[in-house]
Amino acid sequence: MEKRELVIIGAGPAGLSAAIYGKRAGLDTLVLEKGRPGGQVLITSKIENYPGILDGTGSGLADAFRTHAEHFKAEFRTASVQKLEVRDGEKIITLKDGSEIAAGAVIVASGASFRKQGCPGESTYTGMGVSYCAVCDAAFFEELEVAVIGGGNTAVEEACYLTGFASKVYLVHRRDQFRADKMVVDHALSNPKIVPVMDSVLESIEGSDIVEKIVVRNVKTNEKREIPLSGVFIFIGTLPNDEYVHDLLQKDEGGWIVTDASLQTSVPGIFAAGDVRDTSLRQVVTAAGDGARAAMSAYAYLQR
Repeated sequence: MEKRELVIIGAGPAGLSAAIYGKRAGLDTLVLEKGRPGGQVLITSKIENYPGILDGTGSGLADAFRTHAEHFKAEFRTASVQKLEVRDGEKIITLKDGSEIAAGAVIVASGASFRKQGCPGESTYTGMGVSYCAVCDAAFFEELEVAVIGGGNTAVEEACYLTGFASKVYLVHRRDQFRADKMVVDHALSNPKIVPVMDSVLESIEGSDIVEKIVVRNVKTNEKREIPLSGVFIFIGTLPNDEYVHDLLQKDEGGWIVTDASLQTSVPGIFAAGDVRDTSLRQVVTAAGDGARAAMSAYAYLQR
């Protein structure tokens, strides 16, 4: 069986940052990624809120992260992880091709995925008017009209945040009442920029090169309505990419991996970094910081 000191699962900002710090600490470091390194940042057309990057692209930043990690000779392998387990006291990673790797320490950095609406136009215009992060992209819609899809706390709170940029925010929800907390809803509805569109579902997102309008359908009357706008923010939930962990690690009520201050999970020697863990903010800069902390914690663990 292959044996490695540090195995990082995922090559988003957290995993790539962990690779840099792991190699600089002198650890034999292997990064496993099933696709192109970069994670969710790859679908971000512009980057303006990462320190030192005034006007960059998500793919450009991802490439820079990987180049940095490769400079320190981190090893990358394209592979899908089937299972992470502890067997006879060893941390074992089973890949989908059946091969196994024994690791002295593991950093789970496989990120999260946005729940998709699944309507026509969503994938076509992702990064071209369709967004899943108001903090990331709100500034691109200064004085433009946008829509927020969803009715929970995140959707309603992000609609409020967007009013600091957009001229109008349509808040589209499939029920006749929002699921968000009453205080959050009251605050949103008191804002004249927010226009509730209740009992309605998103049927399609349409445009030419960029988003130009959405079509919504009233679930009670079946009537369809076109709303001209420039952006669509979809907040119907986020899921951690940790199916290979199964029940090995402690998770919170939302399914996110619980860590301590050193980013160690409930299993000694297994750490979690970035969007996959229980955290209050999921941004490139916080993920990168997590990766650095997790790698140094893994180093300390291995030294012990």
